[in-house]
Amino acid sequence: MEARILQSSSSCYSSLYTVNRSRFSSVSSPKPFSVSFAQTTRTRTRVLSMSKKDGRTDKDDDTDSLNYKDSGDSYLVAGTDGVGTKLKLAFETGIHDTIGIDLVAMSVNDIITSGAKPLFFLDYFATSRLDVDLAEKVIKGIVEGCRQSECALLGGETAEMPDFYAEGEYDLSGFAVGIVKKTSVINGKNIVAGDVLIGLPSSGVHSNGFSLVRRVLARSNLSLNDALPGGSSTLGDALMAPTVIYVKQVLDMIEKGGVKGLAHITGGGFTDNIPRVFPDGLGAVIHTDAWELPPLFKWIQQTGRIEDSEMRRTFNLGIGMVMVVSPEAASRILEEVKNGDYVAYRVGEVVNGEGVSYQ
Repeated sequence: MEARILQSSSSCYSSLYTVNRSRFSSVSSPKPFSVSFAQTTRTRTRVLSMSKKDGRTDKDDDTDSLNYKDSGDSYLVAGTDGVGTKLKLAFETGIHDTIGIDLVAMSVNDIITSGAKPLFFLDYFATSRLDVDLAEKVIKGIVEGCRQSECALLGGETAEMPDFYAEGEYDLSGFAVGIVKKTSVINGKNIVAGDVLIGLPSSGVHSNGFSLVRRVLARSNLSLNDALPGGSSTLGDALMAPTVIYVKQVLDMIEKGGVKGLAHITGGGFTDNIPRVFPDGLGAVIHTDAWELPPLFKWIQQTGRIEDSEMRRTFNLGIGMVMVVSPEAASRILEEVKNGDYVAYRVGEVVNGEGVSYQ
């Protein structure tokens, strides 16, 4: 899913409002609990003749006229998404307290690929008959996702539609809005051959590819309570691991400089998501030995007898975000990795050509 960028209006505007969420009294929203937009006014610039007959001197002629637009417009970046058929596994496992993290992650991870800092999040929760205890678990996950993203949970909609959903089931969607300075937008235009691809690890399947996962699970004759072969948890826990929220880590790296492009590895995997970042005429080489394929993906591929090409086009394979950075930035990032600041991998390089190749 791609985030949309909207340029904030350069015309005069004024707004000051606060919206509070009080859907479930026992669920506290992360601080800040509300978002306020302070009043902004535009100073009218009056352009005067610079001729001496207006009483202006030669010195006055050197004075530059200032205007609102040149002072630095910002862009609003909006993203919306859901969690797909991962919800089916939530119903089967009874794990509802982390699905809200997935919901927030899918939208905020999209908008940070433009360099935007998330401002606020809205959610939509739909069910046939409201089960307050179940809904509270879901909303707590959304609150936690917003806390991790350092954005406000501005509000939400709860819809009861009798007979529309099966008993105990629900659907979710989410909407995030962020902001980025016009001069700080990351759009990939400056990417060149020789730039480096840095991969940030995922927690598992995240929130894409679950239609295929469920077919593999049915073929395996294993239950969600069985141990993941080669892993340290049950299949259910491994599959329901919440999507990593990359907001803090990515924005910190952007601030340090050298980040030219970002790809959130969702549906389409490496093969479809990475090329979206590049200008025409550029592609990528991925080194598949740069990181170890997690046991969950090994099990999915072996059990489903899935081709490498299909795995690479469907799943994140253990890398949830790919950054395109300058060689200098790559050296700095990998040095920080050595220091134990975080985990990241040099997964490939930008090359002349098209698409993604694997070595």
